[in-house]
Amino acid sequence: MRPIPPLKALVALEAAMRLGSFTMAADELGVTPGAVGQQIQKLEDWLGVALFVRQIRQVTPTVEGRAYMAQIQPALAEIVHASRRLRERRHNGVRLSMPPSFAAKWFAPRMADFLQAYPGTALSLSTSTTLVDFELDAVDLAVRHFNGADPQLSAQLLCPDEARAYCSPAYALKWKLKRPEDLQPATLLHNTLHPHWVAWLARYSELSDQQIESIAGIQFDQSLMAIEAAVREQGVVLTSSILVETETAEGLLVEPFDKAFPLSLGYYLVHPKTAQLPAGAIALKQWFAEKLAMHSHPSETEPG
Repeated sequence: MRPIPPLKALVALEAAMRLGSFTMAADELGVTPGAVGQQIQKLEDWLGVALFVRQIRQVTPTVEGRAYMAQIQPALAEIVHASRRLRERRHNGVRLSMPPSFAAKWFAPRMADFLQAYPGTALSLSTSTTLVDFELDAVDLAVRHFNGADPQLSAQLLCPDEARAYCSPAYALKWKLKRPEDLQPATLLHNTLHPHWVAWLARYSELSDQQIESIAGIQFDQSLMAIEAAVREQGVVLTSSILVETETAEGLLVEPFDKAFPLSLGYYLVHPKTAQLPAGAIALKQWFAEKLAMHSHPSETEPG
């Protein structure tokens, strides 16, 4: 017996286990259900154990099948990742991950500029609110909103951050927003990226803790939605100036108080220190540095 199991059968097994169906696995692999069944039968013969219980129009993984799949899944994923990395390096590809808000508000309007500057680069962009795992996810570079401290990562500061209040001009006029105290009858738009309204008001207003606590608010899990709500005159959002550049430039949002809440966080471009970056990722790092050098740094915060 050959020491290596039939690799084509492993592909069929992975698809069938993941999809729970020989027919669906066949559709994904571009073969017939019978061909999938034959490959899995071949693997079962090689292993000497049944991996599925066959019933009419239904297949169910056996206990041994599930255990075997759990053991080989990491190796199969590593083969996929290694192959993808090699192929994309050959084609000057770069895989980038970033928070949805940063992607939509800052990167998307400039993405074409990068591709024009580096026309041979194949860019793959993914967005997520969770931290990317470079060992498991197929990512070369990631934009992360944090303090820059991670001994495993090379972290290049793109832009320091501070939280500022924004609302539509009509909303500011409606509630006569001149001082932070004027926010008491307004609606605060909270978001998980900048959950600092209580601290901002404690620093810049003369409202009591009870008054601050009584202000109406709406909670959003993404800055994108909170910013859009502010544009639609639903309240006042606390966010990064870099995320509302377009809205402020077009007059859709204004900053009624000019009060910047200092943060120890910033937007960083990160990758593992031990990683050998492909040419496309090196080019993207350089492009980020050049573009964000044009972005004016947040103003000096007021003493408080």
